[in-house]
Amino acid sequence: MGFATEFNSVCKFKSEQELYELLEYGRGKMMKSGFRVFPTGQKVIAYTPANEAIAIVRILASIAEINFQGEEVTQVEMELVRKLTDEEAKVQTALAFEMFFGERA
Repeated sequence: MGFATEFNSVCKFKSEQELYELLEYGRGKMMKSGFRVFPTGQKVIAYTPANEAIAIVRILASIAEINFQGEEVTQVEMELVRKLTDEEAKVQTALAFEMFFGERA
């Protein structure tokens, strides 16, 4: 058992619904599998499920637990700081592919 550390600049959504709620209401949460450590209180870049930069968010809470099914999960609560401009999103997406996600197909 151990903790996986997320990159300080990456908050990648796996669910379109979770991302929609964040963008629509200004606050949201996402569930990640496994125990993870997110930089609570810091601003990070949020990415869509397609690995495209979309917004700057502030991590409000990161709660790692074992759920009722016995799975290790981490819930991350965040607030929207602002959406990225088209140019910012393009640059951040290109950098993320080079640094974190690997080459594009």
